[in-house]
Amino acid sequence: MGDRWQVEVDRGVCIGSGMCVSSAPGGFTLDTARQSHPTEPETDANDDVLAAAEGCPVEAISIRRSGGGAVVFPPEEPGA
Repeated sequence: MGDRWQVEVDRGVCIGSGMCVSSAPGGFTLDTARQSHPTEPETDANDDVLAAAEGCPVEAISIRRSGGGAVVFPPEEPGA
């Protein structure tokens, strides 16, 4: 069984660029206010969702391993 991720978008930071939808069309949607939402709050680990998080111009997307696990993205700062 592979890793499961919890995906969150900080809508206070999201600028609605839509890059996440382009990178992971099945993983994110934009609402009528152009705010991003994960399609599902928990998903199988996959490269498209990670690419969307890495490509977000304002780093509004965070990913953790399910069950309160380790941070996948954004990487934690050393010494934090």
